[in-house]
Amino acid sequence: MKPFPVWLVLLAAAGTFALAMGSRQTMGLFIPSIDSASGLGIANISLAFAFGQLWWGLTQPFAGAFADRIGAGRVLLVGLLLVALGTFITPYMTTTLGLIFAIGVLAAGGAGIAGPSVLMAATTRLVPAETRGFATGVVNAGGSFGQFLMAPLAVALTASFGWVSSMQAIGLLVLLALPAALVLWARPLNAETTPAAPRLSAREATQRAFADRSYLLLCAGFFVCGFHVAFLATHLPNVVASCGLPPSVSGWALAILGLFNIIGSLAMGWAVGRWRMKSLLSLIYASRAVAVLIFLAAPKTATVMLIFAAFTGLTFLSTVPPTAGLVAKFFGPANMAMLFGIVMLSHQIGGFLGAWLGGKLFVMTGSYDTVWVIDALLAIAAALIHLPIKEARLAPRLKAA
Repeated sequence: MKPFPVWLVLLAAAGTFALAMGSRQTMGLFIPSIDSASGLGIANISLAFAFGQLWWGLTQPFAGAFADRIGAGRVLLVGLLLVALGTFITPYMTTTLGLIFAIGVLAAGGAGIAGPSVLMAATTRLVPAETRGFATGVVNAGGSFGQFLMAPLAVALTASFGWVSSMQAIGLLVLLALPAALVLWARPLNAETTPAAPRLSAREATQRAFADRSYLLLCAGFFVCGFHVAFLATHLPNVVASCGLPPSVSGWALAILGLFNIIGSLAMGWAVGRWRMKSLLSLIYASRAVAVLIFLAAPKTATVMLIFAAFTGLTFLSTVPPTAGLVAKFFGPANMAMLFGIVMLSHQIGGFLGAWLGGKLFVMTGSYDTVWVIDALLAIAAALIHLPIKEARLAPRLKAA
């Protein structure tokens, strides 16, 4: 297949991430409606969402391994269809097992198959080496743009047509990304984008990665990222409700979080070529801890909630470009989809705990304060974990340019 220009590759990858991630990140808005319709309770619904976080991560190493061998296009096609199907049938699920199947297995699994490990690796292969940092930032920003668009859209559709029609419409919108799979089916643009070393087998690449202390530290830090992101994505609407604020604040908080994550992702894509990526990651995690602690102490007004969403958005998924960049820097792009998928699995194990503990501790204590404290302490730990990572110093900027 004839290669496509760089701008079209970025549009396809960012657009796919926007629709898949936007659909997934708006699911938390429907938790009260699912609870009212099914009577399952917040704890059981949180379990389904938590399983989805875990399954989203479990699918990515395998999806990445298939994408490394058969190409990203085929893998993305399957993932997008599963996201649409799982989201569409969720309103018909009236048991915990049914919700786990629809939300956790189909929708979350499909989003993992069409997720960042496959998209980042495909983009890394299809763009010139000197633009990879910025390219991963653009793709990552696509996921945030999807959240920015689809959260208010879900609120508006729910107000006009009810939550069932709204959720199903969001699921069907994901199918608009199907043409992008054809673009990402293409061969690399030129010889410079192909790996210099031969591709290792999945077993050889995994053994090499797990023998690397820096890779293990990176996985540990991304576990903390998953806890933070999944807790916010699943429970932020209920955090807003528990503060006595109207539902519209939930939609706007998610939208603002997504909007500012676009800024954070693009800024991080620019920064990874100028500063060491491990230092950027430490800064992001330390900033999260400060933001959470300030939020805990502040009065819970709509203004405070939206400011917190904006600041959190700057760091929400901006960890992805430097994390993906470090994986590529350590091992090259040949096996990147699978190795970054393993890092994403660590992220989603943390995500499982963030989504599940958020609901469990809220039911036990009637407040999210305990989870916020855990989140802040984990962020501080992650900021410290990245410091021992061995990353070569960057060449002088003029030489690099």
